[in-house]
Amino acid sequence: MNLQTAEQKINEIRTLLNQYGYEYYVLDKPSVPDSEYDRLMQELLELEEKYPELKTADSPSQRVGGAVLEGFEKVEHRIPLLSLGNAFNEQDLRDFDRRIRQATGDDFSYVCELKIDGLAVSLRYENGLFIQGATRGDGTIGEDITANLKTIKSMPLRLNENVSIEVRGEAYMPKRSFEKLNLIREQQGEEPFANPRNAAAGSLRQLDPKMAASRNLDIFLYGIGDTGTSDVVSHSEGLDYLDRLGFKTNKERRKCATIDGVIDFVNGWVEKRPHLPYEIDGIVIKVDSLEQQKMLGTTAKSPRWAIAYKFPAEEVVTTLLEIELSVGRTGVVTPTAILEPVKVAGTTVQRASLHNEDLIREKDIKIGDKVVVKKAGDIIPEVVNVLVGERTGEEAEFRMPTHCPECESELVRLEGEVALRCINPKCPAQIREGLIHFVSRDAMNIEGLGEKVISQLFAEKLIADVADLYKLTREQLLSLERMGERSVSNLLTAIEASKGNSLEKLLFGLGIRHVGAKAAKTLAQQFGHMYKLKEATQEDLTAINEIGEKMADSIVTFFEKEEALELIKELTDYGVNMEYKGIKPVSAEESDSIFAGKTVVLTGKLELLSRNEAKEKIEALGGNVAGSVSKKTHLVIAGEDAGSKLSKAMELGIEIWDEEKLLAELNK
Repeated sequence: MNLQTAEQKINEIRTLLNQYGYEYYVLDKPSVPDSEYDRLMQELLELEEKYPELKTADSPSQRVGGAVLEGFEKVEHRIPLLSLGNAFNEQDLRDFDRRIRQATGDDFSYVCELKIDGLAVSLRYENGLFIQGATRGDGTIGEDITANLKTIKSMPLRLNENVSIEVRGEAYMPKRSFEKLNLIREQQGEEPFANPRNAAAGSLRQLDPKMAASRNLDIFLYGIGDTGTSDVVSHSEGLDYLDRLGFKTNKERRKCATIDGVIDFVNGWVEKRPHLPYEIDGIVIKVDSLEQQKMLGTTAKSPRWAIAYKFPAEEVVTTLLEIELSVGRTGVVTPTAILEPVKVAGTTVQRASLHNEDLIREKDIKIGDKVVVKKAGDIIPEVVNVLVGERTGEEAEFRMPTHCPECESELVRLEGEVALRCINPKCPAQIREGLIHFVSRDAMNIEGLGEKVISQLFAEKLIADVADLYKLTREQLLSLERMGERSVSNLLTAIEASKGNSLEKLLFGLGIRHVGAKAAKTLAQQFGHMYKLKEATQEDLTAINEIGEKMADSIVTFFEKEEALELIKELTDYGVNMEYKGIKPVSAEESDSIFAGKTVVLTGKLELLSRNEAKEKIEALGGNVAGSVSKKTHLVIAGEDAGSKLSKAMELGIEIWDEEKLLAELNK
């Protein structure tokens, strides 16, 4: 085959693959079996390998994922991606409608669309060719995730028209892909994703496009950001135009002439929501006319012509089959409701924490009860109440035990505490939970060492304390269930990498009583080295603002124990870092920053910075980051979906910034 013949053949195959892909991924009407698509793709890959000069950016072969990226470049959006204001009930929607009518009169209509629970993205096309995709970020600056977005098969790499356009959409993970992914993660001993939104965001915001390709993501386009097309005069026409260009839009949309029509649409989807193959968390309502949108304008954060109705937490009824007890790393015995499996907000729920005996008594919960379950914030399952009228008389009272379910030691209730606690330091449950805590994300962050793997290692007596993790061999790990060569290699690499963590990670991981992540950071910054902290007295510790007497006493007691000193020496011998590696914060007196001496509260979701990054940068400039809003708060940084903390700040008249202003001040 010569070059000309190869080019002709490649173009024929690409045309067919694009057609078949559009039919399968966009129209959901495949015209050929998967085997035919796979055969053509293999033929294309072979031809492009033989004739690399014929490979193009819009070839279907470019979806399989390229080389691992070194990092994400920042992208400035030509037109900002604003977040939407929220409505939580019918009155909020009617208030929104009243504001629109006051500004425009009665001659307008709305478009209602499903609010896909995924990751907002912006896509740029030049002359019909996809050239760049980015996350929303702070609305002005996002991250370039072009390589990962190319792996989404329903997103066209070339449009049906040679136009230059910027479009906005929501990348998401279908429920089926989410369930499959979590099953694989659980089998590998990894922490399952909490929900499809987190899974989609995690898939697109990681550096290996092949990993993104394996996650089977999808996308719906919902708007045009920047186009020279003058024919489009309404949002609904814009969606039709996106359809003609070859994009996948969500067909479950409706044009409504009145707010009553909007409310009818919203109420209908509250009922139908669970039957969708993807997650939605609300309905987006927009004024249809683009001219009226322009006239209504925007606030600093949100368009005045659109609002997002958020669904209430979904509540379902199921049966409480049993109450199981677990012992945490601090010895607290926690009751957990074992439920008849039930779907709640898109995932199957079988367990819900009951917190303590007092809560069980307060809600009058009995084994065998019909109970109402919901997910707090659509994430954490909880028992809301009992359907007392459904009782048959066969329900059983629950009583907390007097002895530890793991080691049989007598349980105690310490003064001022609600919880029952096992105080046996050799309780195997506490040791196991301590190991799980040590490897967790906020502690040593050893990826691949999930709860199941730790439990296996502990049960096989391969580890008895955290130092044993650094003695594990390839042979020992390969002996575990579902641990292959690749998993073992990745795990050993992660264990080795954890040795270089900054001191605060190790301090938090050691599980010293009363020392949380924030206190561990403060101690690491103040003392700089584990061995200096080890020598600190009660007076040295309480001289630090954030350290009270109870915590200081706990720290001193920890370092007085011979076994703690031996553990630290052993970790040092294995090469685990004992020094603080971060930026030591300056005092308010030393800093000329706007943050110096101010108490700052972070709320909502930040796009470009993690909470920890923002906190570290503010504290490095002499600020203090607090967890709650009070009269002593000087400043609140509000990200997307900010809730009660933002409301309280507004009530108290506290200064409020968005992430954009925060970044501007941090970069001065």
